[in-house]
Amino acid sequence: MTHLLILFFATFSAAFMATVPPGLLNMNAAKTSVEKGKWNGIVFSLGVSSTIIVQAYISVLISKFLYNNPDVIDILLKAALVVFAFFTLYFFFKARSKKVKSPEELARRGSKKNSFFKGILLASLNFLTIPYYAGIHAMWNKTGWIQFKQEDILVFVLAAGAGTFSVLYLYTFYFNKMETRTNRFSKNSNYIISLLMLVLLAITLIRIMYRDM
Repeated sequence: MTHLLILFFATFSAAFMATVPPGLLNMNAAKTSVEKGKWNGIVFSLGVSSTIIVQAYISVLISKFLYNNPDVIDILLKAALVVFAFFTLYFFFKARSKKVKSPEELARRGSKKNSFFKGILLASLNFLTIPYYAGIHAMWNKTGWIQFKQEDILVFVLAAGAGTFSVLYLYTFYFNKMETRTNRFSKNSNYIISLLMLVLLAITLIRIMYRDM
């Protein structure tokens, strides 16, 4: 029982720290909260977290394979380059063409169902999640915190989802409180996300070049 508690808090912390830096998912959680209301932001976060749980489970199943085959990680990094480049351009041109609407209008048009599936879609496009949790799983396995038992896997994936959701909820709650800055954030959020995607694109490119050296 003790090792399960250690496993939960260790994985929760790893997921929390990985989600804290501004990125595609947390900035979209904040953006959804500001534009469509707090509950849409929470539903978006639930969509993301449910996908993270699935990805963490996949990571458990293939962690040994990824650990022994670094070429697979190279493929995932190169795929991530395409995704980050796409979102950099997508949010940039969306920001240039978007007409700012009032939060009330967007809230009326916003659908919680759409927010949930949007969270699933964006989280699914984050190709770095699987190698990240595969590496975490391999590390925990070496320390003896996790084994290939059902209860260990269940705690691992739930902790990954809970850690992710806690950060997204904080982003949702924080930006939802900024009522006086809603219009300003709505206007500039796509530029912010586009810039973040450009930074992630550069970081991923550097990682690929470093691995090839």
